[in-house]
Amino acid sequence: MVRVVQSAVIDVPIDDVWHVLRDFNSHEQWHPAIAESRIEDGHPADVVGAVRAFSLTDGGRLREQLLRLNDRDHELTYCLLEAPLPLYGYVAKIKLRPVTDTGQTYWQWESTFTTPKDQQATLTALVADGIYQAGMRALESYLRAPPSRAPVAARPLPASSGPTRRASDMPRSDTAADTPVPADPADAASTATLTANAIVMDRHGGPEVLQLRQVKVPAPGPGQVRIRQSFAGVNFIDVYCRTGYFDLLKPPGVPGMEASGTVESVGAGVSHLSPGDRVAYACGPVGAYAACRTMDADLVVRIPDWFSDDIAAAGLLKGVSAGFLLHDVHAVRPGQHVVIHAAAGGVGSLLVQWARAIGAHVIATVSTHDKAQRARQLGAHDVIIGRGPEFVEAVMEITQGKGADVIYDAVGRDSFDFSIAALAIRGHLVSFGQASGPIGEKDIGALASKSVTLSRPNYGHYTGTRAEMQMQSARLFGALQQGYLTIDAPTVYSLAEAARAHDDLENSRTTGSIVLKT
Repeated sequence: MVRVVQSAVIDVPIDDVWHVLRDFNSHEQWHPAIAESRIEDGHPADVVGAVRAFSLTDGGRLREQLLRLNDRDHELTYCLLEAPLPLYGYVAKIKLRPVTDTGQTYWQWESTFTTPKDQQATLTALVADGIYQAGMRALESYLRAPPSRAPVAARPLPASSGPTRRASDMPRSDTAADTPVPADPADAASTATLTANAIVMDRHGGPEVLQLRQVKVPAPGPGQVRIRQSFAGVNFIDVYCRTGYFDLLKPPGVPGMEASGTVESVGAGVSHLSPGDRVAYACGPVGAYAACRTMDADLVVRIPDWFSDDIAAAGLLKGVSAGFLLHDVHAVRPGQHVVIHAAAGGVGSLLVQWARAIGAHVIATVSTHDKAQRARQLGAHDVIIGRGPEFVEAVMEITQGKGADVIYDAVGRDSFDFSIAALAIRGHLVSFGQASGPIGEKDIGALASKSVTLSRPNYGHYTGTRAEMQMQSARLFGALQQGYLTIDAPTVYSLAEAARAHDDLENSRTTGSIVLKT
């Protein structure tokens, strides 16, 4: 089984790109390999089931059928019915995501198929470069050309060999949009139960409750995936689970909600992942502090080749969080005054970079001079040490008495009241953590003095479905590719050192992210 995945950021708004791609017959206007194309039987070009018959610039003829078209998610799936090349069971998917900060479009084009082993390397390169990369570059040029667009110059593909093969001549393959293409026998999901090291806690409490043990890891059932994990991320939500503040882990159990690794096997009905895929996740249920894990596959995402396993485990949850905090909870605009507490921390460091890239005036708060230097390196315009009355005075001075438009506060008890005081009229306090302790009960009537908006976002409400997680992760990958933010190499602890990692995190002994090497 061959899987080809290519992606690019197109310097064109997503609606313009989708307007062209959802027309299943538009490729003759922009793809350099297509000579002419038509939709059979007079069907509309945007109706599921439509078949396009087209010829290549080298004379080869193909037929493809539209299987799915989703305008809300900007996704379509199609399959190959006839081809001059042995691309057996070929099913392809196109999906687009907006790059919010720039108005660009993140485009992923992927497919699975089988082919004779002696032609596998040649045909894989042909699909990746001659079809996908050439097509993405050509469509961008086409859409950015003046209104009187000239036809795209044809560029021939390698000559086809042998007669055109019809679907009936090819090995049978289920091409339903949500059904996986059958894998080779060597890729079949393992049915054996595995044993792996994991961190288990028998009760809620301090870091000392985190104990290294061996656990059984079952084979994946329907809709599940088993992952051999490389690294597990350590986050404050894990501390809340360990102490019992969040009711997400009932002992005995394994904490952790973020990890990266390689797919070992998949269960029935899993279409978006295959054994050998490099993947990561940042979602519930808990259980990430382990060398191997079986879990639902929906929220597991494939990661780009340039995204290393340690960075993925360190940055996916934090990067996705920064993305929805800046774009969905409060849509930051250029020129706004944005305060970011704990700016040298995992999420804080990404918020500083991304808010700066959007064009906001970034005011960072930190607890030490070393962290202040780090915040300036990340791009903060102003840095304040401390979060008490002097913080409020500094914000008012920086904003010339107006106050901050939005404050992102992961500190909690020690900063909450001062954050309210530092807001502008109709300012927005986004409280998304409590590193210093619970905020406690508050009189919301006091918020009326400034018409304050208060948000307490829940990560799961922005990443609860496969479509949401794909969108959020694509937005993060796009920002990383564009250089708007970087994720530093994390501090690495062994799995057995989980208790020390928690203690260091709670006592602010680290900057950036922490991972456990499993």
